Amino acid sequence: MHFDYGWGMGFGWFFMMAFWLLVILGVIYLISSLLGKGKNTKKSENTLEILNQRYARGDISRAEYIEKKNDLQ
Repeated sequence: MHFDYGWGMGFGWFFMMAFWLLVILGVIYLISSLLGKGKNTKKSENTLEILNQRYARGDISRAEYIEKKNDLQ
């Protein structure tokens, strides 16, 4: 006599949904990382702000400021 309480393949749908969820999240992560390469402009703005602050404090000379600013742009 065989009693099947639904535990054998009952969780199969759960694992299939988890698999597809991971695949979808992986695709979203891949797309966002590829599109996230435009974030470099924010980084260069931050470095330019730091450079401006260093020049304003007198940490670097005008010649150094101009040279470093040209390097950043």
